[in-house]
Formats: sequence, C-alpha cells, structure tokens
Amino acid sequence: MSLHYEVVFNCFLRRDTPEPVLAALRWHLELDRERPADLDPGIHTFPLLAPDPDSRLPGGDIASLRLQSRGFAAGGELRAWGLLSRNYWLDDDLGELVTILDLLAPHVEEPGFGGYFREEYDTEPTVFTFRNGGYGPFTF
Repeated sequence: MSLHYEVVFNCFLRRDTPEPVLAALRWHLELDRERPADLDPGIHTFPLLAPDPDSRLPGGDIASLRLQSRGFAAGGELRAWGLLSRNYWLDDDLGELVTILDLLAPHVEEPGFGGYFREEYDTEPTVFTFRNGGYGPFTF
C-alpha cells in the first residue's frame, strides 16, 4: 500500500525569472498543455503540479502562477511571480520534488519558507526553505 502526501509550493519568484523557467512551471501546473521544446523529458517526465479534479485533499488541488503586486517603492510598483501549488502525491513520486526545487531555487525572490510536504495523516509537515539560490531545511 502506498502512502500519500500533501505537497505545497508557496513562494514568489523574481519578476525577471527567465521565460523558459516560467514556461516549464506553466507546463508542470498544466496551465499550458504543450511541453516546452527545451524542457528535458528525462528530468521533467510529467506535469508534477497539475491539479487533479478528483483529489482527495480537502478543498482539492490548487495550481496558480501569476504576476502580482508586492507593494510600492521609490521606483514604482514592485511585482513578482506568485506561485501556489497544492497537490496530492504518491510516495513513489516524492523524489520528484527535487525537479521542482531545482527549477525554482535560483529564482526565488526572498529567502525563507517555500512550502512543505506531509504524509496525509501526519500533523507535522516537512518544511523546505530557499536561500542563496538553493533549498533545504535551512535555519534562519
């Protein structure tokens, strides 16, 4: 019997995130159906963040990537790409977290919380954080 996990990505990516990274995310979220031509199918084997309409998570799966206002500064409005993804994963797919973490880490706007995963019956999640272009369970 397989275990199931709630997997959440929740972070802002810099406004200047390269288009190939955004295209890869849109494909993983199934916001675009066509796999980007430059996306390695050996690494990005299937859309990992695609919402399942029959998800067993309360409230269902979520997939969102949008350019958002982060406030204002002397130079004008501050904008960044807001990513929110919540999915129900099988334990066999959990190793694929690295695919998404590697894609996001170099482009995260601010160090800190990036999301979590937890076995569906656990009360404590395993949090992942971003810092200096990398990810892990960093201490701040």
